[in-house]
Amino acid sequence: MGWLQRLFGLEKPQQTAQAPAQPAQTPTGEPVPPERVGLNGEYDQSGLAKRVALAFDNDPELDDVDTLYVAQTGTTVVLKGKVPSQAILTKMVTVAKTVNGATAVETNQVTVG
Repeated sequence: MGWLQRLFGLEKPQQTAQAPAQPAQTPTGEPVPPERVGLNGEYDQSGLAKRVALAFDNDPELDDVDTLYVAQTGTTVVLKGKVPSQAILTKMVTVAKTVNGATAVETNQVTVG
């Protein structure tokens, strides 16, 4: 089971979502902030966390660590739980920072070991 399936009950898309021709808009017509863009370019309150989970699924070095969870607070990716090693946590932080809309990664709720 992958990250998206375990955390959000979603199947991994066949193709990674590409930027839509028209930028996504909120119901009021405002552009959707990057941290709220979903997997398919739509508005999604948890869009950043879902795209980070997809990035973890797409990285062959990151197996699904079933004791770690991904959330978001605004533009900050929040990792919570336990990882088997510092190397895995470092890799996850590196991958999460590359996702559009992520400005920081919080790991103070993660234990290693």
